[in-house]
Amino acid sequence: MLTELRLENYAVIDNLAVEFGPGLNLLTGETGAGKSILIDALALLLGEKASSDVIRAGAERAVVSAVFEAEAPAEKPLTRILEDNGLDESDDGSFILRREVSTGGRGRVFVNNQPATVAVLRQLAPHLATIHTQNESILSFDGPARLALLDVFAGSQLDPVETTFAAWKEIRTRIDELKQGEQDRLRLVDLWAFQQREIQEARLQEGEDEKLEAEKRVLANAEKIYNAAMNAFDLLYEGNGSTASSLRAAHKQIEELARYEPKFQEALAALETARISVEDVGATVRDYAGGIHASPEHLAEVEDRLALLDRLKRKYGPALAEVIQFGAEVSRKLSEVENKDEILRKLQGELAKAASEYLQAARSLSKKRSAAARRLEKSVEAEINDLAMKSTFRIEITTSEEEGNWNRTGIDEVVYMISTNPGEPLRQLEHIASGGELSRVMLALKASVEAGRNPASGKIGQKWGTHIVQRTLVFDEVDSGIGGRAAESVGKKLKSLARSNQVLCVTHLPQIATFGDRHYVIEKKESGGRTRTTIRFVTGAERTEEVARMLSGAKLTETSRKHAEQMIKANA
Repeated sequence: MLTELRLENYAVIDNLAVEFGPGLNLLTGETGAGKSILIDALALLLGEKASSDVIRAGAERAVVSAVFEAEAPAEKPLTRILEDNGLDESDDGSFILRREVSTGGRGRVFVNNQPATVAVLRQLAPHLATIHTQNESILSFDGPARLALLDVFAGSQLDPVETTFAAWKEIRTRIDELKQGEQDRLRLVDLWAFQQREIQEARLQEGEDEKLEAEKRVLANAEKIYNAAMNAFDLLYEGNGSTASSLRAAHKQIEELARYEPKFQEALAALETARISVEDVGATVRDYAGGIHASPEHLAEVEDRLALLDRLKRKYGPALAEVIQFGAEVSRKLSEVENKDEILRKLQGELAKAASEYLQAARSLSKKRSAAARRLEKSVEAEINDLAMKSTFRIEITTSEEEGNWNRTGIDEVVYMISTNPGEPLRQLEHIASGGELSRVMLALKASVEAGRNPASGKIGQKWGTHIVQRTLVFDEVDSGIGGRAAESVGKKLKSLARSNQVLCVTHLPQIATFGDRHYVIEKKESGGRTRTTIRFVTGAERTEEVARMLSGAKLTETSRKHAEQMIKANA
């Protein structure tokens, strides 16, 4: 759930912060006041492309930040995205997103105050918020998106299909490699044999290069190291006036003092401990010096070995472990080629089994999708008709078990069909010409899917299946092209949707504005020769004034105020 949105030097906004709450959050204001600016700014935080045009005139950069409150512990997919990108979770489970756009097109991204990328924002976006504008949702409503929407409604578990498809694909790839042209195969065999021989003859051991580097440092500086160790030994233990001898002498004197003054007993014990420690260190450096043997011949051997390892790492991997892994992979490939016919027979058997397992999982998923599609058809059709439209809605699923149509989401393609007027033929949803009809259909579809995710939707933040129901849904001017009874129906639908989700909605219609749980007014003002957009939370009399303005325009009347007050009470 979006709890806070901040903008600095963004478009006509110099500094703005707004706190949102659960339920239906409505944003209203005069045309051109900047209502959609907030939605555009939020879209930036969800990974939309940035432009330096959004920077307020005279400023060097624009900053947009938001706080999303997640369940604690955070939803698993969100946690996985952070882990995959080396990012830490916040202590309270919230997600703090910040994006900076600088002049010249440069910019920075932060997630939980840690440097990140726009790609990370795009990964997080589907789990945090979804923005619906009048046409944008349809423009991106491609085949995978249509299928994903049905899967959300159906609660489809894609893991079995994805896992079996990946297994089948891996075996298929190995078979294709073995069936390469004879000339290519022979060329690769020669190369692989050379690589295998070169790596095997080196007799590599993991971590060997690090040990040799340490040994090289000692051998190259053997004389310096020996002298330093022996000098330390003399100073600590062996030489005239060594630390150990000084401590022994001091110990005798303190011992004499302790005979007359008991308080020196502690000092005596401390000196004894220091003497033992000094003698231990002296013995350690002496033994170390005794093990140092300057050998130019051995140094040359170590350097030659390191040069060989460096050459192999440059050819086969930046780390020695990767060189060893590369050698094992080459050996496997050679083994497969040498036993090609036998391995092919084995792989063909494995492929047939993998294909059977994939089709079994895909058919089960198709059956579930088909049943869910029938339920979703009825739900969407009822929702659309509640929005003052007389429509027929159908979901067509095309299933093909041809191998060329297999993918990780199954063997189905989905098309949403609609007839918006009685007697008209069904057409694809994407081809609806009327913006107002399109807005209402998308709202009905979204409401149906959300209801399917949470049939007992009576509590914000409730869980259903593996889904976190509480999410942020943003509708920008979803009321475009409608009015009257249709507008009131849209308001009721948004209110219903907000029972299990946080909904943000930009609207021009008073019929919709009166359904809000929280109402914000966006205003554009001129101050000091500069235009500024501000936002304020309104309630009570201020909210009544705003709805009255939406009803009657700039000139308010007592009648419009009373009408506004009645509408707010009726739709509370």
